[in-house]
Amino acid sequence: MRGLILIICLAAGLAAGLALYISRSLAPSPASDISVRIVFPAGTGVSQLAAELERKGLIRDARLFTYYVKYKGEGGRFQAGDYDMQPGLTLDAIMDKLNRGETVKEAGLRLTVPEGFTVRQIAEKLQQAGIDPAAFEAAVTRFAAPKDSAASAIPSDPNLKVRLEGYLYPDTYEWKKDATPDEMIATMTGQLDKRLQELPEGWRQAMADQGLTLHQTLTLASLIEREVAVDEERALVSGVIHNRLKQNKQLEIDATIQYLFDKQKERLFEKDLRVESPYNTYLNRGLPPGPIASPSLASIRAAIYPQETKYLFYVTKKDGSRKHLFAETFEEHKKNIAESNKTGSP
Repeated sequence: MRGLILIICLAAGLAAGLALYISRSLAPSPASDISVRIVFPAGTGVSQLAAELERKGLIRDARLFTYYVKYKGEGGRFQAGDYDMQPGLTLDAIMDKLNRGETVKEAGLRLTVPEGFTVRQIAEKLQQAGIDPAAFEAAVTRFAAPKDSAASAIPSDPNLKVRLEGYLYPDTYEWKKDATPDEMIATMTGQLDKRLQELPEGWRQAMADQGLTLHQTLTLASLIEREVAVDEERALVSGVIHNRLKQNKQLEIDATIQYLFDKQKERLFEKDLRVESPYNTYLNRGLPPGPIASPSLASIRAAIYPQETKYLFYVTKKDGSRKHLFAETFEEHKKNIAESNKTGSP
């Protein structure tokens, strides 16, 4: 009898000791404010993950963690990746992070292309993120646009200064850190295709009714983008440009002259207006060979749907409002210029 009691006591003691060991082994590791990086590659088993967690001091016993995961019916939803975890997490909290895939976000590349930026300006901005601007501009030159994309309609015109000018849609983009210039360009031209689908139904027919191709529409839109700062004037300025095109007048748009220079000038002089270039709308009639910047969807819409007007001229007010004065005749236009100069005087 004494032997049986001894055996029972020993068994109870062992069970209690085992229970205490398991309880301690499943308890959170000592807490710390310093995160630990865990690498959990795709295809890694739970036992290998447990060994990594134990080595990094996040759990106390890899084998018991593996059993606990199986007991809880977990593991099947664990997501591969790199994790930052703080010692002191419970096993359930660790499993929850793995199930949610709360991985460390890879440091990527973020770029905001403002409306009215040129390809050169985009390249210069990318340089700040460590991208070689020459490599980006070379990628622009060699880019092969997908069939039926907007960029696939770019004409083979030797007069085009930059082939993809106007086709890199102005927006905010995020890429992986090792993204190539070709990938960036594909994303930006693809975004243009997506945004064009937001135009009113029947926009292609409306564009054709204006006698414009998509390339010409983007060209006209880029002029509006560079000329207009106040949204409500986009369609009106578009109407003026359309009127001048219909009357076969030179557009005489300063922004096309500015496009010829590497850096925008504070002021254009008479000699600048005489620079020989297909983009010089003071010397040549009609639209320039291609866009001079990346237009917004608002400017593209205005190019397709101009406001009906009799105006043929506009001049920027010099009162700081960035609005324009409009005129039907050249005489009225000269008066507006004088008025603008007057409001701009100190």
